[in-house]
Amino acid sequence: MKAIEVLYTRHLKRTSCREGIIEVMMAAEQALSENEIRERLSGNYDRTTFYRSFKTLEEHKIVHKIVIDNQIVKFALDNSITNKKEHAHFYCNYCHTVMCLESVSVQEIQLPEGFTEAEKEILIKGTCADCKNIQT
Repeated sequence: MKAIEVLYTRHLKRTSCREGIIEVMMAAEQALSENEIRERLSGNYDRTTFYRSFKTLEEHKIVHKIVIDNQIVKFALDNSITNKKEHAHFYCNYCHTVMCLESVSVQEIQLPEGFTEAEKEILIKGTCADCKNIQT
């Protein structure tokens, strides 16, 4: 799916900034911070335009937030866009990348009666294969 199609399916107006953000995230092999997205985004958008566009994409569940230790925030395309199943994320303590672990599925959890799930997130922290190879 192309960025313009993503916007169309979510009934959002096409802007070059929104389209660019989605394209950057589609090309990325890992979750990115807002700054990393801005650095890769072609076009010179002012801060307000960028953040409004980004917030709209988040509100319409095109991107989702991955928070590590209440300090580091990364973003990835939502599973509904990528057609991925719910999966875990991996945070490397050395290179600070966040990547999707599509092979690690998120299990259904039976909550006690009266409880309602809003979201669930599995974050595994450790050393990625690249950093492990460097250390050995």
